[in-house]
Amino acid sequence: MEIIWLNGEDVKEILVMSEVIDAVEKAFHYQGIGSVQMPPKVYLYFEKYNGDLRAMPAYIPETDEAGVKIVNSHPENPEKGLPTVLATYILNDPSTGAPLAIMNATYLTDIRTGAAGAVAAKYLARKDSKVLGIVGCGRQAKTQLLGTLEVFEIEKVLVTDKNPSQCQLLKNEMKGSGVDIIPCGIRETCKADIITTTTPVRKPIIKNEWVEDGAHINAIGADAPGKQELEGKILQRAKIVIDSWEQAHHSGEINVPLSSGEITEANIYGELGEIISRKKKGRVDDDEITLFDSTGLAIQDVAVAALAYKKAMKNGVGMKLVF
Repeated sequence: MEIIWLNGEDVKEILVMSEVIDAVEKAFHYQGIGSVQMPPKVYLYFEKYNGDLRAMPAYIPETDEAGVKIVNSHPENPEKGLPTVLATYILNDPSTGAPLAIMNATYLTDIRTGAAGAVAAKYLARKDSKVLGIVGCGRQAKTQLLGTLEVFEIEKVLVTDKNPSQCQLLKNEMKGSGVDIIPCGIRETCKADIITTTTPVRKPIIKNEWVEDGAHINAIGADAPGKQELEGKILQRAKIVIDSWEQAHHSGEINVPLSSGEITEANIYGELGEIISRKKKGRVDDDEITLFDSTGLAIQDVAVAALAYKKAMKNGVGMKLVF
């Protein structure tokens, strides 16, 4: 039996943001109608190394896509010359359980997360949004920017990072994108129409008074217990949309405010899949603050891994291996 191996360059070559956004949006739709199997993430914590390892299985019956991702988060990895996030995906044939492909899923994780932010903004941000603010200019910032550019006519991007050189690196990487990228302070960045936060912090860095009525926030960074980027008062003001209650309540942006009592489950408006599947409305007026709490779902991964596999088979990308 043969399987396909896709290395990191293969995956980057075949995944296109517009197609990934479409795949991720469909995956959320299937979740919204209750037609996916997706157990919560399983964590291993490496406390002495300040890192963790997660297993993320999923199955989407309508598209016959199944598999599991193994992914880590080690914030100190860049000091060792490694990405903070490293991931491997195993895509399986649901009819036999046999593996179809094994692929480097590090960039897959980046791009599917950027696509999820774009999908959330599509349904929750004001339609006339022109200014994007990005807090944290690491790897995830670029795909969040690329995803947002696919669904909005962004004219200006405000960026901030505790390390100013990261802002300049992002600006250099995005030359030719057609948007004006402006490094600035965090307070000014939070005056944007769409605010995207991509940091690993455990104490809030976004203050309530900085966020104006009508803003949409994509809270991307909090993906483990104890992480929090936004002051709890922001969540009290916002229409909170999560990707999955099972994950978000213990590891998303809402996890700390829920534990402290700043918000309750009653503050949660719903899941993004419910909005995409039209069970609930998205933004209803221009003055409300909307917030998407993204923890990263296994259905996103399986949908994008299946897309990568199909394109690889069609275009002859990757290496065949004997299983």
